[in-house]
Amino acid sequence: MDPTPEQEQALLGHCAHARYVWNLAVEQHSFWSRYRGGAPGYNEQSCQLTEARAEFGWLRAGSQTVQQQAMRDFAQAMSNFFAGTHRRPTWRRQGVHEGFRQVGVRPHQVVRLSRKRGAVPVPKCGWVRFRLSRPVPEGVRSYRVTRDRAGRWHVAFAHVPPPVPGPGDGSVVGVDRGVTVSAALSTGDLLKVPGLTPGETRRLRLLARKLGRARRGSHRRARLKAALARLRARQSDRRKNWVEQTSMMLARQFDAIGVEDLNIAGMTRSPKGGIERPGRNVAAKAGLNRGILAGGWGMLVERLGHKAPGRVFKIDPAGTSQRCSACRVRDREARESQARFRCRSCGFACNADVNAARDIAHETRLVIARELGLVCTAAGPAVAARGRSGLPGRTNREPQPVLLS
Repeated sequence: MDPTPEQEQALLGHCAHARYVWNLAVEQHSFWSRYRGGAPGYNEQSCQLTEARAEFGWLRAGSQTVQQQAMRDFAQAMSNFFAGTHRRPTWRRQGVHEGFRQVGVRPHQVVRLSRKRGAVPVPKCGWVRFRLSRPVPEGVRSYRVTRDRAGRWHVAFAHVPPPVPGPGDGSVVGVDRGVTVSAALSTGDLLKVPGLTPGETRRLRLLARKLGRARRGSHRRARLKAALARLRARQSDRRKNWVEQTSMMLARQFDAIGVEDLNIAGMTRSPKGGIERPGRNVAAKAGLNRGILAGGWGMLVERLGHKAPGRVFKIDPAGTSQRCSACRVRDREARESQARFRCRSCGFACNADVNAARDIAHETRLVIARELGLVCTAAGPAVAARGRSGLPGRTNREPQPVLLS
């Protein structure tokens, strides 16, 4: 978005009101317990908001729809929490959680001004211009305005795109995620998330040292935090762009995508420990955690699930880096280094990450065969697991080779 200075102040006011209403709802739900009865729902909180707007002029000066949508978002967040799909809603902080949602958008309210510019009406702000990074789909009815830590404003229109169709040839690919190589494919391709350049990395470290010496609350500290936020936003944008391009490529070129079922939250847990049981190799583990998070492991699988629903298979990660993809022999000593794998049983050698990706692809084919009702035998090709049922004309059918390729 490209708001004017006056519009930016109004947008910040909307963010503050939405955050204030959200935090009040969090406080109400944290106060109530099972001994005091149920916490107030959306209807009761809506009546309380009407009374608060009538009493306080600074709250009445804001947009009622923005404040009501904040309460609706909180009610939906609590429903997701009780359904077990999301965590419990927490507090929102200034400078971190800046944003609000607007509903009831009509088709004529999203205007295209030129090839790269558009405009959308925002309550109490008028028409705000934004850059058309992609065409706005037809039939959008809501949008969300957010502000990142680098000070950039974004508008996102709610729309569920159709799934990306596969090639239809039964192709299977295995994806092994790592720190040195972000994603290794069973086809032999090694993909790496683009990060900061060496010059940008040096500048990031320099700014971090200056920030540690800056006095809290000073204008110099604010300028340093803004400069750091811009560098980190650049790194995050490159990672997100890589994830979008990689997930789109995999969804278009393969019918089945196998990934390891990794517990990323557990793998990146803080290594510091406690006073009684302090952690070991804290600095090394912290660096590993940063490498895992910088690789976008979870984001890649999440976007694959959105673009190729039903075609992403999560494989047990046990032994994928130690098992030979040629002879299927598992040997801990086969991985000679981070990038070198040599099987001591059959002599097969290749890149260690590619070998793991091929093993994941093999396991994915087995999962597909089990889901299709096929069993693989050592005597020959896979046959139908149902067997002969006694009905006339019923015979075992050979599976389509394209599904197992």
